[in-house]
Amino acid sequence: MKLSFLGHSCFVVTINNKKILFDPFITYNELAKGIVSADTVEADYILVSHGHADHIADMVAIAQRTGAKVVSNWEIVEWAQKQGLTNVHPMNTGGAWDFGDFKVKCVSAIHSSGLPDGSYGGNPMGFIVTSQEGNFYYSGDTALTLDMQLVPRWASLNFAVFPIGDNFTMNVEDAVAAAEFVKVKQVVGVHYDTFGYIKIDAEKAKADFAASGATLHLVPIGGTIEL
Repeated sequence: MKLSFLGHSCFVVTINNKKILFDPFITYNELAKGIVSADTVEADYILVSHGHADHIADMVAIAQRTGAKVVSNWEIVEWAQKQGLTNVHPMNTGGAWDFGDFKVKCVSAIHSSGLPDGSYGGNPMGFIVTSQEGNFYYSGDTALTLDMQLVPRWASLNFAVFPIGDNFTMNVEDAVAAAEFVKVKQVVGVHYDTFGYIKIDAEKAKADFAASGATLHLVPIGGTIEL
């Protein structure tokens, strides 16, 4: 599977030639300016973990331009419909759906969720994505939680995507533990360095994962890796 990092917690995974875009926040990310643009991102599906602006800011514009199907919790999908989107699929924690090219199971994320206009954003979620090409877990913004130990019951993972910036989410130490809980050795770090609150020591972070027997990938904005 190919993963392209678009900054913050926004990334694209290509499965069966379908592009799955996660948590689109590009236009207002100063670190992404001049490197990637929401005006040119391609997507067949958009999966949104929760309603905070730094995960949903470009969702409507990209969905309108590409016709991508928006997949999220019930409240975010209702909000998306009020913005004029019609190609949507509501889900919620614990549920699963087969989209044909891949399957999605929604799992819990310990965080908060409010939409840009102040309305209720429903429960935050993580996503386990499974397919013939491989499986991965995107935790969304979350604290370390014992619920992660359930993930291997549902999928044997090729990789996981975890926030590592601390303050709002897990830090590196907790993400190392999360990797052990979900039994994965390849981790892509997100939700770091974008703001002053979430700056990290990248080399130390990589060393901490290496000490546990795992690899932390810090993909440059606009970069693509095979996993």
